[in-house]
Amino acid sequence: MVPSKLRALFCLCSCLTLVHPFVWQDLNPAAQMKSPAWLHKIKALMAAASFGQTKIPRGSGSYSVGCTDLMFDYTNKGSFLRLYYPSQDDDHHDTPWIPNEEYFLGLSKVLGTHSVMAKFLSLFFGSMTTPAKWNSPLRTGEKYPLIVFSHGLGAFRTIYSAIGNDLASHGFIVAAIEHRDGSASATYYFKDESAAVKGNKSWLYFKTLKRDEEEAAVRNEQVRQRAKECSQALNLILDLDHGRPIKNALDLEFDVKQLKDSIDRNKVAMIGHSFGGATVIQALSEDQRFRCGIALDAWMFPLGDEVYSRIPQPLFFINSEQFQFPANIIKIKKLYLPDRERKMITIRGSVHQNFDDFTFATGQVIGCIFKLKGDIDSNVALDLSNKASLAFLQKHLGLQKDFDQWDSLIEGEDENLIPGTNINTTYQHITTLQNSTGIGK
Repeated sequence: MVPSKLRALFCLCSCLTLVHPFVWQDLNPAAQMKSPAWLHKIKALMAAASFGQTKIPRGSGSYSVGCTDLMFDYTNKGSFLRLYYPSQDDDHHDTPWIPNEEYFLGLSKVLGTHSVMAKFLSLFFGSMTTPAKWNSPLRTGEKYPLIVFSHGLGAFRTIYSAIGNDLASHGFIVAAIEHRDGSASATYYFKDESAAVKGNKSWLYFKTLKRDEEEAAVRNEQVRQRAKECSQALNLILDLDHGRPIKNALDLEFDVKQLKDSIDRNKVAMIGHSFGGATVIQALSEDQRFRCGIALDAWMFPLGDEVYSRIPQPLFFINSEQFQFPANIIKIKKLYLPDRERKMITIRGSVHQNFDDFTFATGQVIGCIFKLKGDIDSNVALDLSNKASLAFLQKHLGLQKDFDQWDSLIEGEDENLIPGTNINTTYQHITTLQNSTGIGK
């Protein structure tokens, strides 16, 4: 989720935060008074990081957007997701973006930095919100198409809110899964019912590969679990749509009974980013209820060879210009079989992180240096991706909307788009890149 080039910045920040007053309170309170120069450096760094910072954008559709979290079965075998949905009003508060400090600790583990980095990240990002109304009532009286969303390696359920907000504002319900296969930077569950009632969370952190582990086998096991988690979440949401009594272990204000008769059960799709893109493909190969899939900068390495011939559903690949590489594109093209609907576009000047919220959470200078932002404006890149996705979903879910006005984007017909890919796979030597992961898949 966070590119490896951020390591240098975060290592620098770790050094600086060692003298930040919030950190030094645990170590030596008197030291706060002796390090004004270091404090000024911290302030300067944070000012640089926030310069040009933009808010996570609101959805561009006509529906107000609500947001809540759902946990069904409090154990680590249950489903945990963030739900974006058309809401009745805008009277509620905006949604906390990263709601627990433990997620920042998880990010520090993903980055391989000292745990003190979590305090810096929490200080900088902890108060951010996303413009969906927390626990706002569902807009009832209409059946909505459903999108199940799968996050990337080292990510978690909350940091694709710009996509979730926009889809919900156009009349979709979006279920953003938090995976428990060890690929999330952090996630939590409850050991027993008593812990759930008391809110005593048990945390699972990012799984680092051991020296003797074969990465291909580990990632394939993870993508299989991820696909099962997506189908399990779909089962539960459809159960709620049927009106079956299912308790949200988080005991939030949002009443899950509102979801009864809210889902258009024949209009279900999947979207995922990076490792989530591979999850889309795996899930479609196993579950025909997903009518189509959209893979955002898909990372194909986790997939086994057997899946490529097992996906009759339409697939749409939306790529960044900077992330893709020959071995990955060759794997994508293995899915291009006769009588199978496959589309691919590439966003000019974009980077891998243009699909997640961190492209908006940092300022222009830091964002560009550390590849959280591309040469293209982040809002323009995400708008192109979202509109192309809406056009594709209308076509393959049979929606009666006006999203077909963006059909040309599916073909890459825009000055900021490349039809297909910018990667030449004809003569290039395929190197060990196909076996590399790095932060951010």
